[in-house]
Amino acid sequence: MGIASNLFFQYVEDFFNYRQAVYESSPQTIKSNRVDLGLFEDFIGSQDVRSIDGPAIIDFQYYLKKERQNCGSSINRKIFTLRSYGNYLKLYDAPGADELPFYDVLKIRNGYRKRPGALTPAQINLLFKEIDCRIILGIRDYAVCALMYQLGLRVGEVHSLNLENIDFESNTIHVTGKGNKPRTLHVNNELVEILSQYLAVRDRFYNSWLTQALFISKKGCRLSIRTMEDNFKKIVNYSSVHAQFNITCHTLRHSMASHLNNNNVDVLVIQSILGHASTRSTEPYIHPSLEKIRKAMEKLPGVKYVKELIRKGELDLRFQKRSKPKRE
Repeated sequence: MGIASNLFFQYVEDFFNYRQAVYESSPQTIKSNRVDLGLFEDFIGSQDVRSIDGPAIIDFQYYLKKERQNCGSSINRKIFTLRSYGNYLKLYDAPGADELPFYDVLKIRNGYRKRPGALTPAQINLLFKEIDCRIILGIRDYAVCALMYQLGLRVGEVHSLNLENIDFESNTIHVTGKGNKPRTLHVNNELVEILSQYLAVRDRFYNSWLTQALFISKKGCRLSIRTMEDNFKKIVNYSSVHAQFNITCHTLRHSMASHLNNNNVDVLVIQSILGHASTRSTEPYIHPSLEKIRKAMEKLPGVKYVKELIRKGELDLRFQKRSKPKRE
């Protein structure tokens, strides 16, 4: 059964208006949902599917897995978008919406995901040294990276910052995170100096007085997320930093959380700084150093007990047993 495909896509704009007005979904979420629904619409059109039913969804999953080479989590996200849209159609009493099959689709198990990597403090220093602060664009990019590392900001959060978000009197910065959740973070003296240096040259950017955006492009527009990511990639490529993982802007956020953890900062504090709703979201960001792991293992009762016996001479350890004399 299901719902006629020509009717299914008639409510897309109403759905996004509803999500934005009532649920205040972030622009990035709306953008991702648009991509997902657009991809599904293109697939349905290319296959000349007349009804959105179970077989159509199964074929769409095969298409995502086999032709687009999507991983399980990516396929799950697209199905979740369709499920959310299906819920809206039910609320809207669209004909046939009650028979949509999205809730019958099983979630794909992904196995264990590899934890995103974090850089060492020495590697972070090498990256920042690569930024040329003798030029205006370098001063800007240095401030962008400093916010992502020292405050653990997402690239999208840096992108949305305005001049009014910085309060130098109280040394605070007001950030809007995912789901439009606000948080206020302390700005230390080093970061105050970095931001002050950038603001001193900000008016040199084209049409800088026409925008309240904190960071501006060469064309006088708000600095885009894509440009920040591309500039950071160039910094990484020019540097001598090498890692077993892909180094991105988000790596700075992971590195900051890991360095705080290695300095014994409480996980609840790290959670608050990162703007997470729960510590479960914070845990993947924490990468204990090998030195911290070693010290933790040394505190095991059994280890301490054996070491004490050796120190007192009560335990005489050998690499192997003494060989027994051969019998004649």
